[in-house]
Amino acid sequence: MSSLQLHGIVKRYGAQAVVDGLDLSIAAGEFVSLLGPSGCGKTTLLRIIAGLATCDAGRVLVGDTDVTHMAAHQRNIGVVFQSYALFPHLTVGENIAFGLKARGTPKADIAPAVAQALKSVQLSALADRPISALSGGQQQRVAVARAIATRPRLILLDEPLSALDRKLRETMQIELRQMLRDAGMTAIFVTHDQEEALVMSDRIAVMNRGGIEQFDVPERIYARPRTPFALNFVGLSSQWAGQVTGQADGVLTVQTACGPILAPSDQGPHKNMPAGAQVLVGVRPERMTASSDLRAAAAANINRLTLPVSEIVYRGSNRLVYFTAPQAGGGTLMAELPAHGGAAPATGDLLSLSWPVEDTLVFATTPGAAA
Repeated sequence: MSSLQLHGIVKRYGAQAVVDGLDLSIAAGEFVSLLGPSGCGKTTLLRIIAGLATCDAGRVLVGDTDVTHMAAHQRNIGVVFQSYALFPHLTVGENIAFGLKARGTPKADIAPAVAQALKSVQLSALADRPISALSGGQQQRVAVARAIATRPRLILLDEPLSALDRKLRETMQIELRQMLRDAGMTAIFVTHDQEEALVMSDRIAVMNRGGIEQFDVPERIYARPRTPFALNFVGLSSQWAGQVTGQADGVLTVQTACGPILAPSDQGPHKNMPAGAQVLVGVRPERMTASSDLRAAAAANINRLTLPVSEIVYRGSNRLVYFTAPQAGGGTLMAELPAHGGAAPATGDLLSLSWPVEDTLVFATTPGAAA
């Protein structure tokens, strides 16, 4: 397995930069997801790494080798496409052997390599089965087996689970991650599914408009997003606008349409913001609690608002409870509550919404507001 280094990658189509000066460093053996909306540049970047597209500027290094101008077939990089690209007229074993033959593998070595690849994806019994007789999950495994049979330096996966139904997709997320780790592969996985990226990745690169907004472990991507885009794209959140009115003892006071909110002043990319700075306040809904007891005592480390319920969404294991802001433009406020245990709130109920000050996220929206 090999590491991957991307330096200043640029790809333009006409006047539009699809990938714009992107840098990325991936360690050998890592499973990294490129996560972002359609059109953010993630698939283009994958194709540049594979050698299926050329970059207009920048360098691609696999291990210690500069492969920027190297042809795709010389890079020894495995690719699993969204469509799997299996040959329907060949058996499972013949599909896996195809790549080995194309690379000039000695005939005596092909059968053992095919057997090892099939064993790694737990399909040894299906070597002689036609592709048309396989389920979607089995076809996905064959595509992975074909990619790893040649022992590539790294493996690229372009939304390979998107065609599967939800339950099979969730099962294959765990299986695919385990298969690649057992094979000792460095893997780059393209997806627009945030839950998929959180489940499978050692680190996630959140992409937007041809660049990387944040590159970090899943826990920090979710709990401490560095930009409003990362907050919006990864997970649900309550969000509303405000203005910093003061700072004392490591705590910001932000005046909002819902009332004053306290937030840590020393966390995130926008530290020590001055009074008057326009900001976006964000809170993950599972960090919020809602109670019908409106007489709860104030606490220095707890934010508390009293708001009416506007909508309730049942999601099986939990309920999303939406609240009405006291004035137009107050933002979207929601709490994630258990679906079972205790009476469910009703639309119109007045509830006390609270959360720890340390869980308040603040992002500067005024240029130059961050110190």
